Amino acid sequence: MATPGTTVSSAQSRVSARIAGITPSATLAVDAKARALKAEGRPVIGFGAGQPDFPTPDYIVEAAAAAVLDRANHGYTAAAGLPELREAIADKTLRDSGFDCDPSQVLVTNGGKQAAYSAFATLLDPGDEVLLLAPYWTTYPESITLAGGVPVQVTADESTGYLATVEQLEAARTERTKVLLFNSPSNPTGAVYPREQVEAIGRWAHQHGIWVVTDEIYEHLVYDGVKAESMPVVVPELAEQTLILNGVAKTYSMTGWRVGWMIGPQDVIKAAASYQSHLCGNVANVSQRAALAAVAGPLDAVARMRAAFDARRKKIVALLSDIPGVECPTPQGAFYAYPSVKAVLGKEIRGERPKDTVALADLILREAEVAVVPGEAFGTPGYFRFSYALAEEDLVEGVNRVARLLAEAE
Repeated sequence: MATPGTTVSSAQSRVSARIAGITPSATLAVDAKARALKAEGRPVIGFGAGQPDFPTPDYIVEAAAAAVLDRANHGYTAAAGLPELREAIADKTLRDSGFDCDPSQVLVTNGGKQAAYSAFATLLDPGDEVLLLAPYWTTYPESITLAGGVPVQVTADESTGYLATVEQLEAARTERTKVLLFNSPSNPTGAVYPREQVEAIGRWAHQHGIWVVTDEIYEHLVYDGVKAESMPVVVPELAEQTLILNGVAKTYSMTGWRVGWMIGPQDVIKAAASYQSHLCGNVANVSQRAALAAVAGPLDAVARMRAAFDARRKKIVALLSDIPGVECPTPQGAFYAYPSVKAVLGKEIRGERPKDTVALADLILREAEVAVVPGEAFGTPGYFRFSYALAEEDLVEGVNRVARLLAEAE
């Protein structure tokens, strides 16, 4: 606790510049604010949470319940993950994406966030640059900078369906470029790169000796017959300079169980496992047993979720597209819509003229009691992210509230 008379600036100096420079997760902050207002009795509808609104399937919960009673799960286990889970993840990866790997190439992590941070901590030296496709998930730039790297933003907008090109990547490449961070299906846009574009980007990365960290956690949440292509499958020669990130959170509605993984060359995975042995020891064994039941089991649950998300996707795109000044490309994956609201900014709404999407989101929360995440959190001001992982009646009511408020814009 700061002593009486301590100034704010001197109190802040007690925290390292590295940690003080972290921007808190905007998505979690919006969700927390929505929950707090709901607790006060206000009828807030939140579009902030990036998690399925379905329960974890029963057979997974039952596996965890049985694991609690097994004494073997009460102590430390291997830092890299339970051997049987690493094997099951390798099998699941071959089944789902066609990427063939040995269990020794798998590192089990405390969720996808730790997988992302561990990937950059293992690959980067201070000053190494990472090409960061924007709009991006809020945790990516923080993971890069905490590891000593420098994020270099490469932005794609709604005119290209939020898909970056090889030409853009080449323009951003320097002698310090070490890694390309690739995410398809994308959070926050729902964009899915077609095979030919995945191949072009992969061949470009291989040609220039650039590592690829590819986040595939939304691989099963795709629509309209679209397929999520795994870059090292499309470009096999890239496998020795690729790390694949994934986890059970989205596919099996297991965000709270905190199990993710990283797949890559054995020497890199061995180094990352050594790092993890000091960072956290091992992932909770009960959660690992639940993840084992998930990845070794069927995909029936995700098929049901995907059908529900698909119906909501069509509904939210139609509703948002009907709002004057809002442009909403149709997402092909994940469970987010990412409309542009640039045409609304600066217009008068209830006596205010919000100049950016942070101010507009605040106005919408106060006046319409709807929580959305502004595009600034994803590196692209002028947009909102709407998660459609909520009940359809709330989705419709929430977007209609936004529509009524924005209709007042002059």
